Amino acid sequence: MFGAYQAGVWEVLSNTFMPDLVVGASIGALNGWAIAGGCPPEELRDLWLDVPEAAAYRWRVPRDPWGGMIDAKALESRIRNLHSRFRPRIPIGIVITDLLRLRPILVQNTDISWEHLAASCAVLGVLPQVRLNGRMFSDGGLLGALPLWAAVEMGADRIIAINAMPRMPATVRTAIFALRSLSRHRPPDPVNMEKVVISASTRLGGLRDALFWKRDNADRWLNLGRRDAARLKHSIPSMF
Repeated sequence: MFGAYQAGVWEVLSNTFMPDLVVGASIGALNGWAIAGGCPPEELRDLWLDVPEAAAYRWRVPRDPWGGMIDAKALESRIRNLHSRFRPRIPIGIVITDLLRLRPILVQNTDISWEHLAASCAVLGVLPQVRLNGRMFSDGGLLGALPLWAAVEMGADRIIAINAMPRMPATVRTAIFALRSLSRHRPPDPVNMEKVVISASTRLGGLRDALFWKRDNADRWLNLGRRDAARLKHSIPSMF
C-alpha cells in the first residue's frame, strides 16, 4: 500500500517535468504502468484512496510454498483492470525476480502483461508467486527496492527516483539481506549519473501497513509524498 506515497510524489513532480521513460519495481510497477499510460496524477491519487479489497483479506493455508497466505483474487482483478485501462505512451520497464536464479529481470513496454505486474508485486511468503513460461517469479523489489540499473539499461542518463521504503521493517530486512547474499546479481551503481532520489522522510509503517489498506494511511502517505517532493522539486528543472 506504500504506492500511495509514490502517487503523492508524482502529483507534485508532474507539474515540473515529464519523464522520457519509467521504471518500476514492486508496487512501483503498478504506478509506473499507469504513469507511462498517461494516467492523470489526480486519478492515480484517487486510485490509492479507494482500495477496499485490500482492507480485509481472506487468509488461507497455502498448498505449496509459492501459494501465498493471502487469497489474492480481488487484487489480481484490480491489476488486470489497471493493465487493460492503460497502454504505454512512453517506454516503461518493470522488474520481476526469477526465484530459481535469484536474479532480477527487466520486462519492457508491450511485453508487459498483467501477470508481469502481479509478479512484480508478489511479496514472497505472503502473496502467490507467479509462474511465467514455466518459471516462478516474485516481487521486483526483492533484491533491490530501487532498480536504477534498469533505468540505465533502458537508456536513461538522468534519473528521478522515488524510494517509498528506505527503512524496511526488521523482519523484512533480515530476510531480504539473506536472499541478496545468495544472489550473484551485483548491479552497477550509477554513482556518476546525475540523479535525484526522493525518499520517505519518515517511516511509513510496518509490514501490516504495507499489506492492508486504510484510507487514513493512504491520505497520510499521499501528503508525505507531496511534502517530500516539494522540498526537492527545485533541483529537478536544472537537470533538463
